[in-house]
Amino acid sequence: MGNFMKLNVWQKAKDLAVYIYKLSNSGKLANDFGLRDQIRRSSVSIAANIAEGDQLQSNLQAVRHFYISRGSAAELLTHLIIAHEIGYIDNQEYTKLEEKLNEISGMLTNLIKARRQ
Repeated sequence: MGNFMKLNVWQKAKDLAVYIYKLSNSGKLANDFGLRDQIRRSSVSIAANIAEGDQLQSNLQAVRHFYISRGSAAELLTHLIIAHEIGYIDNQEYTKLEEKLNEISGMLTNLIKARRQ
């Protein structure tokens, strides 16, 4: 427990949130304030819950936050699927984001397994 900034999963989640903010500043998504804000919130929630969990005093508390991060990743993927299906995000962009989210979710699963012991 301790330095969340050294966790690869936190770094990837933070980078994804930054990317999402930049992506959502232009195109059709920028003008759909409701969906744009939901996408931004869920992307930030992934990294924020990893950081919060890593700073807590017990692995039990940490694991709870890592599960919340995984839930936020699923929420973000749902928003991105919708954005893709209504034409806000093209196929290439969607595929890239889905791959990043799958990687982060897998890393969170491994972190949860490690901290449950």
